[in-house]
Amino acid sequence: MRIAISASGETLEDSLNPRLGRCEYFVLYNDDTGETLAIENTGRFSVGAAGIATVGLLNDHGVDVLITGNVGPNAFTALQAAGIQVYTGASGKVRDVLQDYKDGKLNEAKGPNVGPHGR
Repeated sequence: MRIAISASGETLEDSLNPRLGRCEYFVLYNDDTGETLAIENTGRFSVGAAGIATVGLLNDHGVDVLITGNVGPNAFTALQAAGIQVYTGASGKVRDVLQDYKDGKLNEAKGPNVGPHGR
């Protein structure tokens, strides 16, 4: 299983970035191998619909689970369509958030936790 965490940097020691569509990086963790990989969030450069572009990037990288702070309605719908489980409301260092997920301390999102951008 591949887990993506929205991050402000490229390492497990960096902080989770609560913005899905506009975060700088995603730290990808392979639950089967324990390997991590940082990818730049090219979706953040979209003029509009950055969240949807970002979901495309995550889907291209085979992500099964996303951990972030906030997800709007359009991005949440795109994540559901891609079959990616979403956990919102997370904060702290990427390493700690990942451990919280492994320990079952995070709750799967049932819907978006913020409104559409600009509203």
